[in-house]
Amino acid sequence: MYLDTIFRIAGVGILTAVISAVLKQAGKEEQAQLATLAGVAVVLMWVLQLLATLFDQVRSVFQLY
Repeated sequence: MYLDTIFRIAGVGILTAVISAVLKQAGKEEQAQLATLAGVAVVLMWVLQLLATLFDQVRSVFQLY
């Protein structure tokens, strides 16, 4: 399950880097920066969901409610 998430994050990173490079070559620096920011936001949301799951699991292991 978590290996799949790592590959998804890596895929978004590669895709974001390619899109950013293409936009910079086209002279659209602002759009390249927005594309990079969007990629970071997507990955951040995934990481926050994983952290919430981790905290729920820790809470259930130690029976903290």
